[in-house]
This record gives sequence, C-alpha cells and structure tokens, in this order.
Amino acid sequence: MADKIGFVGLGIMGKPMSKNLIKAGYDLTVYDIIPAPVEEVVAAGAAKGASAKDVASKTAIIITMLPDGPDVEKVVLGPNGVLEGAKSGSIVVDMSSISPIVAQKVGKACAEKGVEFLDSPVSGGEPGAIEGTLAIMVGGKQAVFDKVKDILAVMGGSVTLTGDVGAGNVTKLANQIMVAVNIAGVSEALVLATKAGLDPEVVFNAVKVGLAGSNVLNAKGPMMIARNFNPGFRIRLHQKDLRNTLLTAEALGIPLPVTAYCQQMFNALMNEGKGDNDHSGLVQYLEKTANVEVKKPG
Repeated sequence: MADKIGFVGLGIMGKPMSKNLIKAGYDLTVYDIIPAPVEEVVAAGAAKGASAKDVASKTAIIITMLPDGPDVEKVVLGPNGVLEGAKSGSIVVDMSSISPIVAQKVGKACAEKGVEFLDSPVSGGEPGAIEGTLAIMVGGKQAVFDKVKDILAVMGGSVTLTGDVGAGNVTKLANQIMVAVNIAGVSEALVLATKAGLDPEVVFNAVKVGLAGSNVLNAKGPMMIARNFNPGFRIRLHQKDLRNTLLTAEALGIPLPVTAYCQQMFNALMNEGKGDNDHSGLVQYLEKTANVEVKKPG
C-alpha cells in the first residue's frame, strides 16, 4: 500500500468507493467541486485536495469517478486538471461511464505526458459501491492493470481486463443494454399482471426462481411494487449511457432498436421531471400508457 491514491469525484458512487479504500488502509487524497462530500470523506480519514491538479501532484494513482465524458475531459485534460499535476509514470484510472471514443482520447493525451491510463467503468449502482461488490470492467495495458488490480478489488466483487483502452467502456455499454432491456421487461410484465387484477408481488415471487429470474428482477421488481424510486442509479445517468451506446453503435454501423426504445422511454420520464428517480422508475412510463399503477392491491 505504498502508493498514494487520489480520488476525484465524490458523488453517489465515488463517495462510498473512496470510503472503502480508506477502510482498506490506503492513503487517500480527495477532491470534488462540492464541499460537503469532501468534508465527509476527509472525516473518514482522507486528506483534502485543493483541485484535481493538486490531487494528482500528491499521488501516484489518480482515480476519477465523474458523470460523463465532457466532465472527464475537463477534469483530466482541462485547466487545473489531473494532467497538469500528474508526474510521468503516474496512473490515471477513470471509473466513469463514458463513450469509448472519449476514453481513447483521454488515454492518448495521458500517454503523450508519460502517464498511464485505464478506463474502468463499473456496474452495481450505489448498493454495490457501498458494499464493495461492483463489477469493474477495465480497458488498458496488462502491466498497468496488474499494478492497480488489488486497489480495484477493494471496490469490486469482480475486476476484469476486457481489452485495450476503450474496451472497458464498450463492455459497460453492453452491460447497460442488458440492464435497461431487463428493467423494461420486468416493467411490462408487472404492468400486465396488475392490469389483469393480479398481485404483482405474488407474480414476482412466482417467477423469480425460474428462467425469468435475474439480479435485475430481484433488485428492481420490489422497488417498483413498493413505489420506491429513490436512486441507486438515476434515470438520467442510464439515459446518458444509452445515448453513448447508440452513438457508438452508429459509428460501428449497427442497429440497436430495443436499446433505442429504452432510451426514448428514459427521455420521456426525464421530460416529466423524473430524471433523478432510480432507473426502476422506467415502469412509470408503461404504467401511464396502460392507465394502471403497479402496487399491491388494497
């Protein structure tokens, strides 16, 4: 644990991830543009950085966890950013979910300064971030991956090198397709059952151990039935991921019609002011079209 670690971006995911590194005994310096989470993580044992540049100047491994590609470009490549402070031989690990094209652009800029780069997006939402059970998908060099794998393993239940820089985010986009389509399927099924007069919880319990069972069903079905849309992963972030998926698909010349429909449902919910709902809230789009609300009878 000799290497000092920097962590930039202490949002709904980054804050618990950074706390897990502190619990594991790592020397952490943190920064976020919002003071409150910084103070909370500092109280847990981290040092406070004055900027992304300052964090990078004090650490050998810099982890970034940010909302989207433009944020990563600004924080890593922009004024007072990571590359202004990073030393040759440092490693930047971007754990944001961004376009693979942006990941490759940032990776190239890092390489020009002698800084190594991995794109390492995650899946598992806030619960996985808190519990340290995230699925971490990594793109980059094997030798660089080997240097940080143990650090990533503190935050994840699985850590997998999937290819060169950009491959981590391609894998994440594939993941986000499967999650979105699964949520849409669960939503349609529970809307159907409720409209037919059944108790959706009974239907959920009946199918969850069969072929229809999945982590998505187990995590999101009860939230839909309980009308609990407090965010573990926000609709607006999943919409962003699907937008990046469709842009990547366009560049590759492939159609993704089901993904496109899911993204449009998320768009509609965002227009209704529900972008900060958990993505299980997708059920609300289908409820509106069916004039029914998924919930227990009575």
